Amino acid sequence: MDRQELVKQTLDQIPHPNANAKRIVGLIKEGGRITGYQLSDSTAVSKQQAVDMAKQGQIAGVGIAHRGDTEYLKSIPDGRENNNLSNLPSISPSQKTI
Repeated sequence: MDRQELVKQTLDQIPHPNANAKRIVGLIKEGGRITGYQLSDSTAVSKQQAVDMAKQGQIAGVGIAHRGDTEYLKSIPDGRENNNLSNLPSISPSQKTI
């Protein structure tokens, strides 16, 4: 089994994105912790909003994982590094567009 398949197995859910699904283009961080995401249409959403949107197919390229009782988003491995959540630019809360 290759690395991409192993990582996919750590996801609880890989939602099927809608045709008009947005992509995450930036991480909103406060105190070094991710608190939300900047989407491809320039809107900003909280971590929980993003999880809910991803479950509904409104965000592409991510799967749902959990740590304890908390759900969070992870990139779906596709062999490209530039679109991994951990490689996206950080945006301070004052820069986000709502």
